[in-house]
Amino acid sequence: MLRLLSRPIRTVAPIFRRTMASTPDFNKPLYTPLAELDPEVQNIIDKETWRQFSGLELIASENLTSRAAMEANGSILTNKYSEGLPGARYYGGNEYVDELEILCQKRALQAFHLDPAKWGVNVQPYSGSTANFATLTALLQPQERLMGLGLPDGGHLTHGYFTAKKKMTASSIYFESRPYGLDHSTQLINYTGLAEEARGYKPQLVICGASAYPRDWDYKALRAIADEHGAYLMADIAHTSGLVAAGELADPFQYCDVVTTTTHKTLRGPRAGMIFFRKDKDLQKRVNDAVFPACQGGPHNNTIAAVATSLLQACQPTWKAYAKQVIANAQTLGEELVAHGYKLQTQGTDNHLVLWDLRPLGLTGSKLEKLCDLVGITINKNAVSGDASAQVPGGIRLGTSALTSRDMLESDIKVVAGFLHRSVQLALVLQKEAGSKLLKDFLRVATVEEEGKQGARLVRELRREVRVFARRWPVPGVDVSTLTRPAGIEEDY
Repeated sequence: MLRLLSRPIRTVAPIFRRTMASTPDFNKPLYTPLAELDPEVQNIIDKETWRQFSGLELIASENLTSRAAMEANGSILTNKYSEGLPGARYYGGNEYVDELEILCQKRALQAFHLDPAKWGVNVQPYSGSTANFATLTALLQPQERLMGLGLPDGGHLTHGYFTAKKKMTASSIYFESRPYGLDHSTQLINYTGLAEEARGYKPQLVICGASAYPRDWDYKALRAIADEHGAYLMADIAHTSGLVAAGELADPFQYCDVVTTTTHKTLRGPRAGMIFFRKDKDLQKRVNDAVFPACQGGPHNNTIAAVATSLLQACQPTWKAYAKQVIANAQTLGEELVAHGYKLQTQGTDNHLVLWDLRPLGLTGSKLEKLCDLVGITINKNAVSGDASAQVPGGIRLGTSALTSRDMLESDIKVVAGFLHRSVQLALVLQKEAGSKLLKDFLRVATVEEEGKQGARLVRELRREVRVFARRWPVPGVDVSTLTRPAGIEEDY
């Protein structure tokens, strides 16, 4: 028996050489390529690949991840269940998953230049929103008080947002929230006003970070505000984490107790989240228990592998050059829009995003977003300070991370800014031709040729120019030299 077990593997390998003919019919789909098994899904993927290749991605919360990260995310690790933490799982067979998660944690601390004796990290959150709610669960009891930047002023839904009629997210449903805002004269965070407001409210948690604030943060001032009330200080750097890792923005880890982030924005990884916590405040167990079992189940090991691969890239010397270029491109975009006479919130940017105020033009963000979709420029409508509604906002949020990942530099961003300028001017023409304020009428004249109206023709012309320009650039993880127009997409020029 011992002799049999010790035989070289080559003598038993032929046992595993099976053919499809010997596979039971009920298992044959397991070995069939996607294009053959499910051509409908394959076609949708092909169309989305073509869309990304043929357009300009300017959504500030999006980026283009690497080929290596996509390979890791599509790996066999998707098969494994691994509730718990490394060394303390609720399932067997996790020795390599443990190795992977420990590696990801190590790289996360390295990417942000953190001492593992002072900081820990949980890399299991499925997203930034789940990371934030797990953090609130760890730090607060139900109905305790938090303060975060209000959504209309650039904050995030998970920072306690609510309206007069409805508590919108778990952060306002389960906890008491009071949003703070911008100084409307400067459109910047008013730290003095925030300190005074906190004295009346006495929060247990102060949240900093935003999804649409173009400037950096004064973490030292925020630390003083939190300390005055014995409160925790949490930074949500979902948007800026890649720039923080590069040392191009202020370091929240010097002052905060907990730092959360997504991994797919400026960090350029897959869609996931992370929670960093100070070890000297007894937060490790509280945060880990809040992630699992309090707020989610088994981690997505394939995504953790892709996060680890992306963090390796963020640890390389070339990462700083990428982050610098993202910021340079955003600042160039802002300067070009200002040169065309447009108004920006905070008059510019320190990071990857620009917040464009369309209200002086009598144009809504909703209309410009729809028009840009038609011409191949992907943007998103966004509230600007003073807006009454997040559903019909007066602004547009623009980001340069994805275009920088397609190799664009400042001179190329100037071309993009020209396309945006023409889009706005075209939107004003369409709005006039529509003869009403309704979005459906705006879209009608943008897509249907009508006698005496030029809007639809101008849309086609601009779309052709955008497509020609966009297809000059690579897309990470895609061999664009082999791309062909998929079924279901009409030729656009």
